[in-house]
Amino acid sequence: MPQPQLADSISNLDRTPVLEARGLTRRFGGLIAVNNVSFSVNEGEIFGLIGPNGAGKTTLFNLVTGLIHPSNGQMLYQGDEISKLRPHQIAKKGIARTFQNIRLFADLSALENVMIAQHIHTKSGVFTGVLGLPPAPREEQKTRSRAFELLELVGLSDRADEKASNFPYGDQRRLEIARALALEPSVLLLDEPAAGMNPNEKQQLSDFIRQIRQQFNLTILLIEHHVPLVMGLCDRIAVLNFGQLIAIGNPADVKSDQAVIEAYLGTD
Repeated sequence: MPQPQLADSISNLDRTPVLEARGLTRRFGGLIAVNNVSFSVNEGEIFGLIGPNGAGKTTLFNLVTGLIHPSNGQMLYQGDEISKLRPHQIAKKGIARTFQNIRLFADLSALENVMIAQHIHTKSGVFTGVLGLPPAPREEQKTRSRAFELLELVGLSDRADEKASNFPYGDQRRLEIARALALEPSVLLLDEPAAGMNPNEKQQLSDFIRQIRQQFNLTILLIEHHVPLVMGLCDRIAVLNFGQLIAIGNPADVKSDQAVIEAYLGTD
């Protein structure tokens, strides 16, 4: 299937692509989960990825973050290919993510969950930290302070010492975002961040995503099934169906695209 033409709601002439997929394909045996997908994400965008269940959205996120590697095609970050890198290498370059199924350290505190994510930016080795040799104490205090600041940002600082397993679902979502921000990313991937939230919480989440985009100078990729949130939040949207990209453009154009209506949105 030919790739859809790009239709933008923002001017892309003066925007720099930070992520670029070139003919990405991922096969699992005889199943093609992602099929020859190409798109670019510009610096500073909130870029939405939507489609029916099983369309290949999370597989595409896994390709971007190195959890799996493409069968064919390339993934580029700031012009450099990252298709064959491991997840920790991609995270160190500046790409962080949350997961559809929350992956917190349940028996650790909220503060510890966020502190752990910062280890890729510390210089102290294991033995230095165990023995308490410089610069380990200074780094630990800096890491602790930064983690607490991020918990304040997501409204969880008053529960910093509580185990993550004690948090309700919505708070666990916010904690996972704080942990992702601790990696100091330039690109943040959010996999269904509004899942399980009520309408008021979804609106707060939308405002929060805009806030962190500006505060941390982020480019954000978002998988989300709540169509009003996506349409109101994203600068551009890509639509997958059966692993193929069927539309990409601004929310108004995507919402009125006949192929998208038939595959995902429905006539209502």
